[in-house]
Amino acid sequence: MSSGQRTAPVTGPRDFAEVFKVPRETIHRLERYAELLAHWQKSTNLVAPSTLPGLWTRHFADSAQIRDLAPEARLWLDLGSGAGFPGLVIAILQTGQSDFRMHLVESNGKKCAFLAEVARATGAPVDIHAMRIEQLGESADSLGPELVSARALAALPRLFELAHPFFGPRTRGLFLKGREARAEIEAANMDWDFAAKLHPSLTSADSHIVEVRALRPRDEAAP
Repeated sequence: MSSGQRTAPVTGPRDFAEVFKVPRETIHRLERYAELLAHWQKSTNLVAPSTLPGLWTRHFADSAQIRDLAPEARLWLDLGSGAGFPGLVIAILQTGQSDFRMHLVESNGKKCAFLAEVARATGAPVDIHAMRIEQLGESADSLGPELVSARALAALPRLFELAHPFFGPRTRGLFLKGREARAEIEAANMDWDFAAKLHPSLTSADSHIVEVRALRPRDEAAP
């Protein structure tokens, strides 16, 4: 699937398999994910209830679309993973690649327990960090991700503060954003030096994926 081409809504497993070109085993894993999400949602607020009927588009496809923007990345870090979007979906899509690893960071204990259960049920290659992002950032040098992702976590100026400790010379960020993406980039430019590229969302006409490279505070930038 091309990252620059809009697609029809992914209403279920068959649509997802066709759009993202994934095998039946991957669909089975995502179906198990959906079952566990529906079960846990009864007692734990994992996602907005109004989004559950559109799960395959709103959460699964919305997450999966960023994989095609970084097909070569093997070490990912997903910030504020929540119920696993986008990080856990990407990990499920990459299951079976022996050199792939997804690190999920989530401070909510119940959500971490949910992520762990889905990972066990699907065999997804993930490590779960049950802590605040800032806490993990204190040991960021030991992680060295190629790709940092986040969805619905914070506006870009704050998101850059959280993500910056994990950025090395070749690290990229892929951040799922809504209609305010351009305004957030302008706001972030006040304090941050970076290269940004906007990719259209495949699931929402008002949304974008912000690709970020060479992120550093302006007071560290060369004069």
